[in-house]
Formats: sequence, C-alpha cells, structure tokens
Amino acid sequence: MANKDNINGGISFTPELPPGVPQGTLAGTVNITGDAATLLRQAAAGPTEVTLKRSSSPPTQDQLLWTAIRNRTDAIGFNRYSAFIRRLLCEQTDPGAATCDPTGEATVGGLGSPSIDDRFGELMSRPSIYGVDAYQLLKIATQAFLLFEGGVEIQAPRDAQGTATSIELEEEARLGRPITLDQARDELGQYLATQIGTVSGRGLPYLKRVVDALIPAGSRIESSPFCENTLRNRLHCPALIELMWNFWQEQGALVQTMNAILLRFQNRRRVDRDPLANFAVDPLRALSLLLWGRVQAEQQQLSVSRRAHEYQYAYGLTLHGRAVADIAPVESRTQFIEAFHNLLHKATEFYEADAITTVVADGFPLLQALKELHLVMAESANNQFDELKRQAREEMLIDQYLLARPEMREFLRGRAMVPYEEPWMGQVDTMKRLLGWIDTSVSHFHTLATTGEQLLLAVRLGDWTGVIDQASAVNFARYWKPEVQSYIHSYCAVTGVDLAADANDPRRAEERYAQPSALLRKRLVGQRRAALAFEAAESEFVAQEVVDDMPVRPRVAGRLVRRARGE
Repeated sequence: MANKDNINGGISFTPELPPGVPQGTLAGTVNITGDAATLLRQAAAGPTEVTLKRSSSPPTQDQLLWTAIRNRTDAIGFNRYSAFIRRLLCEQTDPGAATCDPTGEATVGGLGSPSIDDRFGELMSRPSIYGVDAYQLLKIATQAFLLFEGGVEIQAPRDAQGTATSIELEEEARLGRPITLDQARDELGQYLATQIGTVSGRGLPYLKRVVDALIPAGSRIESSPFCENTLRNRLHCPALIELMWNFWQEQGALVQTMNAILLRFQNRRRVDRDPLANFAVDPLRALSLLLWGRVQAEQQQLSVSRRAHEYQYAYGLTLHGRAVADIAPVESRTQFIEAFHNLLHKATEFYEADAITTVVADGFPLLQALKELHLVMAESANNQFDELKRQAREEMLIDQYLLARPEMREFLRGRAMVPYEEPWMGQVDTMKRLLGWIDTSVSHFHTLATTGEQLLLAVRLGDWTGVIDQASAVNFARYWKPEVQSYIHSYCAVTGVDLAADANDPRRAEERYAQPSALLRKRLVGQRRAALAFEAAESEFVAQEVVDDMPVRPRVAGRLVRRARGE
C-alpha cells in the first residue's frame, strides 16, 4: 500500500508470460486500486486541455511612471474639470488639496490675489453682475485646476468618478500583477528617487540627467524666477501636458466652433450665406456674461498663428487655413511624424508576434524606435517650455466648458441620441454639419488627443537614453496597447491612413509620413465633391420629374434641365 499526498492506493503486478515468448521478456498485468485508480479513470474519461501562455517580461521601475501619467492626464480631463468648477464656483465644497504641495497648506479657494474665494464673494454680493469679472474668475479657477492636479503623482479622484479600488484593478490588469494604491505610490517614489550623476532627491530621472549636465550644483535649488536657480516645481512637479492634445482638438474644429458662435454673438457674418444667421441667440442669454468676457479677452488669447508656430517646433505638424498661410517658423521638427508613426507600426508588429504563444516577441526594434522618438522630442523641449501648453490647455478647457452648457445645446439643436463621451462634443459635430466642415466625428479627434498625449508623455519623460534591456520596451508595448490601438484606429478614421498596414508599399509609406492636416484637407475636398455630385444628381432627377409631368415644349423642357444642372 502507498500513501503520499493524500492519495491512497495499491499497485501490484501479475506476471502473464504467453507460451513461446523468449525468456527475459516482461509481460503481465499492472493492477492499480484505490484513489489512484479513480484518478486515472477520471483522467482517461475526458479530453486533456493544454494551455500555452505568452512569454513573461520582468517588471521595470518605469512602469509606475506610466501609471502616474494615466492618473494625472485623466485627472485634468474635461469631466473632472467640469465637476471641479461646479464644486468650486457653485457648491463651494471643493477640499482644494494640491497634488504636489509639499506643505499641504495650499487651497484652491486661496489661490490668487485677491483669492478665488474673495473674488467669488465680492461678485455674488453685487446688486447686479456686469463686465468681464465672471469670465476672469472662471479663468483663474481653470488655472487653479491645472496647477492643483499637476505633478508626477498617483492619487484617487477628488470626486466620486472613481475610487482607489478602481485604480488598483485597472493597473493590475495592465501590469499583470496584483498591486495596491499604496504599493504603486511606494514604487513610484523609488523610481523618482533614483540618483542620476550628482542629482538626487525626488524627480524624473530624465530631467535629473538634464539638470546634471547643464545646471551647476549650486544653482539647483527650486526657487523664485528672479533668482539664478531652477524654476520652482519644474523638476519635482512638472506638468504632464502635451501640446499634441491641443493640435488634435483644433483639427477636430473645437476652436473654430467657438469662434463661429462668438461671431454670431457679436452679430457678425462669417460669409455671405452664413447658416448661423438663421439662429436666434436668445437661448444664450444666461451665458452672456461669460461669452462677453470671452470676446473681450480675445487680445490675451493665444492666436492660431502662435499655436501653429509651436506645433511646428514641437512636432513638425502644420495647420491649413488663411490664418496660418504666412507663418515662418525658425525650426520644424521634420523627423517627428516619421519617428512617431514608426513607433506605432513597430508596436503593431510586436503585438502580432506577442499574440503567438509559441513565439518570444523581439522587443529590440521597439526599443530603438522609442529611443529615436525620445531624442527627437527632447530637441523640442526648450521653446516656451510649459507656458504655452498650459495656456493653450486652459483656453480650450474653457471653450469646452462653454460648449457643454445646456444653453449651447438649445442654441444649436444637435442630435440628442448620439452617445458622446463628453457633453461638449455634440455641439462641435452640429457646427461641422452646419458649415460643411469635415464630417468625421469629433470623438475620433478627441481619442487622438487623449491617447496621443499619454503616449508622447511616456516617451518624452522616460529615461530611454539609459535603457539597454528590451524588457522596458516590451512592458511599454503591453502597458500602452489600448492607447496604441485606439490611436491607430482613430487616425485611420480621421485621415484614411492605416498606420498598422505593411510599410513596404512606397505609396503607403508616403501617406504614412504625410502631414495629417494635408490628409484632412484632401478628405474634405473629396467630401465636398461628393456632396456637389449628389446635389447635381438630385437636381437632374427633380428636373426630369418636371419634364415628365408637365406638358411643355421640348425647347422649354431642355431649358429646365439645364437650369437644374446649373448650366
């Protein structure tokens, strides 16, 4: 009898040597009884399942930087911003704890001089409110939102739109291992505490590498801008914002929509036959203070030309239109589009190989693509720095806030049954239909803005110069797979170019590296030609009905047909 691992059973052997079999041959019956026999019968009764798993990759320290990027970019999204403004300026219940405040004493309401709380109290105590003060208060509150949600941190949401548990579940699925919010913060802190050269303390290793190379040891204190030191909080609390977000929102007609509404608010025509001339502005009465302030602040707003110059400097991306026809940038990052789209294509090739469980996908081509894009983006990190991208984000968040108001929905009368991710989107799509702009949904442009920003932040802020192991590239691809594939899909929906397609075809390669604005212009031309062809066919059909139904002379009938065709 045998007893091992709680399995009881007996094994015996009965020799059964048939006649004529040579001596030395072992033949007989093996008898198995007890639990062992039961287990063997159960195993033989059904099919045996064999499961293969993809190759694993060791965890790397920079993974928690990606968690912080997702956490902070989600924190400055429109839905969080709208809830922040509602709590601060309507309910006055925002707790106001800053993400990066080392003292823990700063509050949102106390920002500014006079403070937001004082401005709000003085505004609400007036017998009647006129002028630009309401818009200026909204502007300062938006600045406070971006300041207090910035930094390389992992924090639970301020409102009820998410919990620590939801963050843990999302990160567990992406990292492939269980992790709590406290563990994520500890691992991020270890990564940020990495010493680079002679620079220690909390900060991104990439930024420490720059500081170590450029700034003398005695001038590394983050202090006043009037002293010869590094700017306050730029090293240990950088803004996780990319101008790519603004580029795609602008291509999606966010700014153009707001400008068209402001022209109608001022009783100014865009063109001779302006569709908005038929829209009464009475539904916008409740928004008049904010719209008035927005119009009056136009001189302090970033112009299209300013943004276009910076798009070229940062990414080599161009805009099309009369307002940017004569721009003359000093520098343009001409290698960016090729480097970024090559990275996305390498990631797609990696996913195809990684999905085959009998193959160990090679991460080195992806690592080289990451290093190349990191170097290209590093060259653009020294022009206007954080100032322009912060103001551009602030202005577009305010435009989204104004467009999301119910008064705007009543004014434009859009399609209520379309499920948009954010409430301002329907008004943009309605305006695009009214004015004959490109008919691709703004949802795709928004996806390009949000996923593009996250991917570029992960490339820009990662210390890819010092990475030689492919594990970091493999982890990058697996962690950001939803964003990479969403960007590729939306880019195809917007421009008609599939970045995942085979790059060996020269025609596809030319389209892959073309300017997105040029591809959009090409699609808009095709869209308008198709619309004209449809109108001509419809006119001919109507004219033919007139000819068939009316007893007119042939010459008169011919004149009717030519008139319908516009001849």
